[in-house]
Amino acid sequence: MVFAVDPEALSGETDAPVGEIVAPEGRASPIGKHLRHRLPDGTYLHLVAPLKDGGRLVATVPLGPEGLDRIEAIQRLLADQHRRRSIPRDTRLTAQQKARLRRVLQASDAAFHGATQKQIAEVLFRTGRLDRDEWQVSSARFAVSSLLREGRNLIAGGYRKLLRHQRRL
Repeated sequence: MVFAVDPEALSGETDAPVGEIVAPEGRASPIGKHLRHRLPDGTYLHLVAPLKDGGRLVATVPLGPEGLDRIEAIQRLLADQHRRRSIPRDTRLTAQQKARLRRVLQASDAAFHGATQKQIAEVLFRTGRLDRDEWQVSSARFAVSSLLREGRNLIAGGYRKLLRHQRRL
């Protein structure tokens, strides 16, 4: 790892295939040429190739809150580059979190298209037809309300936190 100033070399997106290292044009700095590598899970790593011939490829890790996440991504890169059969699993989201996010997206999408909370509960939780009194005390009512609240939070910018580890410091 090299500790250096973040060179802002990765401002643009790229459509490079998975596993291919891409060198954006005009992105050289005194420490080397800045490259971008897309991992199979869709994440990108910022790499620096030294300008001198025979130099080794270097991954830079900013010393910020996401540093540990990026070190984990570098471990997945090394496994991918050395053709290991088992690339370490991405641990940012658990299976339960992924399942909940799926329901959040389904509920938010349904609400966006005009479905009522009751209709959303009937589909997502298979509650069947509930009359007004049953609906008022149903746990599904509160679950749908929670899913929609979380969906609004994601839409308002909370999606940025999805791919960060929730670490206790």
